[in-house]
Parts: sequence; structure tokens; C-alpha cells
Amino acid sequence: MIYEVIWTSRFKKSYKLCQKRGLPLQELKDVVELLRTDQALDAKYHDHELVGEFHGTRELHIRPDWLLCYRKNQGILTLTLVATGSHSDLFSK
Repeated sequence: MIYEVIWTSRFKKSYKLCQKRGLPLQELKDVVELLRTDQALDAKYHDHELVGEFHGTRELHIRPDWLLCYRKNQGILTLTLVATGSHSDLFSK
């Protein structure tokens, strides 16, 4: 299965911040490609579902403090990229 990738406005903003920080965006692109093509993720990514207000969203670790939050809809084959950044970027209020 191949998923259509959708970038939320929040993801677009957080992606630009990652660019400014000089993070290696190819690592993000590589993991998005694994998700898009429905390939198994290595355990190093610590992929897991979030709970509470983030229920229905999954999170994985590109690096120890660089996360990707996403949603997969298998019914209509969409991969929605919700946000990327550090723990404090994503979960601090």
C-alpha cells in the first residue's frame, strides 16, 4: 500500500523550525518514506500511540529528542504529518 502524505499547517511550521535548527532533514524524509510505503519501522524509532488529547495520533523518535507525530488512515490511505520537533516543542503549553 502507498499512502498519500498530507502536511498539516502545524507540521509545515515545525518543519521550517527544524530546517533553521540545522537538523538532518533526510532522516525525517527517510522515516516518512517508510511510513508512506507501509514498511515496518525499526525498534529504534520507538513508535507508539499517544493517549489523552492526542488519542489517534502516533509518535516516533527520529533521534532521542526529535519526534514525528503522525496519523495513518488505512481506509482512505492517507498519512497525515501532524508535527515534528523536540519534546518541549510538541508537548509544552
